[in-house]
Amino acid sequence: MEDDIQEEVRSQFKDRGLGGWQLLQLTAGSGLALYAVWAGVLMPGFRRVPLKLQVPYMPASKAQVCNVMTLLKGRSGGIADLGSGDGRIVLEACHQGFSPAVGYELNPWLLRLSRFYAWRAGHHRSVSYQREDLWKVDLSTYKNITVFLAPSVLSLLQKKLLAELPEDALIVAGRFPFPDWTACKVEGEGADRAWAYHIQELRQHY
Repeated sequence: MEDDIQEEVRSQFKDRGLGGWQLLQLTAGSGLALYAVWAGVLMPGFRRVPLKLQVPYMPASKAQVCNVMTLLKGRSGGIADLGSGDGRIVLEACHQGFSPAVGYELNPWLLRLSRFYAWRAGHHRSVSYQREDLWKVDLSTYKNITVFLAPSVLSLLQKKLLAELPEDALIVAGRFPFPDWTACKVEGEGADRAWAYHIQELRQHY
């Protein structure tokens, strides 16, 4: 959405010359539009979350999704994406045969967007997006977990995952690694990197 706004601004520059006052109006209008996106789409999911646990929405890139799926290659069973955003990880996991494929997300607008994408892809009956607090979700039935969360959240999430996941579970983190864990495998480079962790190995060490 921000890209669309920026593109509209650029097109107006190309189509006509702008004076100083017009430029100021255009800049202010663009700023208000971006704030409207934030207030209407991103902020509602934060209202129930303590400040230190708030994670700004950033959609996973195609490379990030690909790296996550590479780390999950050869695995099966249920998968849960914690903080599923627009649902693209869950949707791709479903496409790869994981079932059930479930996303947990507090933001109601992102949930609607996720369900729209699933409907458009023809998988709306095969995936599930739930508005639930990930700290209250029972993860004991999931053999595969994916997370795209900030380090401050990951450090707190470690204890829950160690306590609840089955012995053969695999955790895949995208964008940021778990701060206190050593990954068993890493895929990709830079911002697209993803890290995999075997729960059995983690329990032996931690």
